[in-house]
Amino acid sequence: MIPATADHKPDFDEIDVSSKSFWEQTSEQREKTFALLREQRPVSWQRPVEDAVTPDPDDPGYWAVVKHADIVRVSKDHETFISGQGVLFDLLPEIFLEMSQSFLAMDPPRHDKLRRLVSAAFTPKQIRRIDDKIRIAAAEIVDSIADKGSIDFVAECAEKLPVRMFGDIFGVPAELRPTVAKAAADVVAWADPEILGDRSADEVQVEACTTLHDVAEQLIADRQRNPGEDLMTALVRAEVDGQSLDAFEIGSFFVLMAVAGTDTTKHTSSHTALAFTRFPDQRDWLLADFDGRIGRATEEFVRYASPVMTFRRTAVRETELGGQRIIPGDKVVLFYPSGNWDTDVFEDPDRFDLSRNPNPHVGFGGGGIHFCLGNQLAKSMLRALFRELLTRIPEFTASEPEYLGTNFMRGIKRMKFEFTPER
Repeated sequence: MIPATADHKPDFDEIDVSSKSFWEQTSEQREKTFALLREQRPVSWQRPVEDAVTPDPDDPGYWAVVKHADIVRVSKDHETFISGQGVLFDLLPEIFLEMSQSFLAMDPPRHDKLRRLVSAAFTPKQIRRIDDKIRIAAAEIVDSIADKGSIDFVAECAEKLPVRMFGDIFGVPAELRPTVAKAAADVVAWADPEILGDRSADEVQVEACTTLHDVAEQLIADRQRNPGEDLMTALVRAEVDGQSLDAFEIGSFFVLMAVAGTDTTKHTSSHTALAFTRFPDQRDWLLADFDGRIGRATEEFVRYASPVMTFRRTAVRETELGGQRIIPGDKVVLFYPSGNWDTDVFEDPDRFDLSRNPNPHVGFGGGGIHFCLGNQLAKSMLRALFRELLTRIPEFTASEPEYLGTNFMRGIKRMKFEFTPER
């Protein structure tokens, strides 16, 4: 949807957060830009992003929202700021939204019905039921690296636990899990030159989503013949207003959760290992009372990592935000790392401070109906993995990583991790 009028817009802001060169900077360099915007123009009109999945010559631009309070307001006001037109910078075709983003790109009442179907699998009670599985898996992953002394943390540690737990929850057989993990990573890496190769961004995304839909279809067919105790069986049996979900709807949810359930936790774990290297005093603080402090610490893991950098909403009624007039059709992009570094909310945000309290970060979204469904599962995995790492191989050093080159996921592709082997 194109804004109803264009004459109300200012010129594109002189501080540009849409260019490839901006997103190729380090997070520290980007934060200097965000700090200026938070202070001077918390809601600024920006030109279309360069690394769009499907570039549109008629794209008018978007409002960049960088203050914590404004991010929370937009997140909670789903009647003014909708998700049904997509959550990325650009306006993707409707079929692709349905194929890849499931209820993340839906609005009530359809959103509410689909979310209710799966929310029972992610309640604190249900997470407690699989905590033992998570602890066992974390221990076995650290078993596999504990005597090596040097590894690629991403490939040999960080991605292992979320991929394994996603596979267990959905009932993905072991031989298909590497395929699922690669496709999920490709979904969010469309602007990274290494991932793209000679392909276009939309080719990478469509190929990855198609792969995940194919896996989902195999699982659906199997569960129809052989029901199990996993989430895929529950989805196959589920009904909405007396109607079952079709294979496409289930496949779309599978795509969404493959990304949300694996990549975000993988990158949060990697950023946390790097943070412990940069702030070694925080290891000592946490280990002094791990059980009593890990709950608060995991919130800081997420704030400091801020793995998801941007999500979009679309205005459907006129309002005011950050001193700007927003009209129906305007795209509004939320910059989560900026919100998590807002000095009006967080004292000394550059510091990795595990005792930070309160910690109202927007790493799981800013609240509202799209608040991360799997946040309890993510925190359970982070607790289990760092319990094993910090108690068994605490003398470790993470080197400067190779970052994923996109404007969506603050991802780490590779990171050397050296440690004193367990004795």
